[in-house]
Amino acid sequence: MSKLVLIRHGESVWNKENKFTGWTDVDLSENGYAEARKAGAMLKQKNYSFDVAYTSYLKRAIRTLWLILDEMDMMWIDVFKTWKLNERHYGALQGLNKKETAEKEGEEKVHNWRRGFEIRPPAMTNEDDRWCGFEQKYRNIDYLPLSESLKDTINRCVPFYKKEIMPKLKKNKDVIVAAHGNSLRGLVKHIENISDGDIASLNIPTGVPYVYEFDENMQLKNNFYIET
Repeated sequence: MSKLVLIRHGESVWNKENKFTGWTDVDLSENGYAEARKAGAMLKQKNYSFDVAYTSYLKRAIRTLWLILDEMDMMWIDVFKTWKLNERHYGALQGLNKKETAEKEGEEKVHNWRRGFEIRPPAMTNEDDRWCGFEQKYRNIDYLPLSESLKDTINRCVPFYKKEIMPKLKKNKDVIVAAHGNSLRGLVKHIENISDGDIASLNIPTGVPYVYEFDENMQLKNNFYIET
């Protein structure tokens, strides 16, 4: 039986400030550090171990993974980073306060931007100082979004999962993925076959490991959060 553990990064400084974050590379808050270390301690206490790890290009996910592996004394395992596990790109909303934006634009419109399956938020331009194309880590990537829907996010993270992560699971390897609310929602939607409509109500908490157990035929046998 192989195990896949998904974990959303610990609370970031912009989570704490209630801002749209997306691809903006903000770090963990003090509470986020604590959440990540607690997750690592829980996994160690329950005797989990991993053969390989995956994370995004964003430091809040990378640091969460580091802290977990440090707590587990497993920093030696192979870690692969990919932009395809990045958070959904929130376009021109990135950096804006969610409450203030809802007051300005209307609750329904902002709810649709946040939760609509195919609805993209207002796009950023590639001349915007916030555009990720100015960052060195994206210099070799041909496709850089200016805004993404959840569907767009799924269309990059699920093919990566099928190509890179599933083969490891099929070889009975145990895998941990530290990523983001929307990229993980995409993986959960795929693995659990959740409908386009129902995925809107799924929330993934920060810093809590979510476990999948598969049999030798990659049939899902069990799934659950590890909580104290």
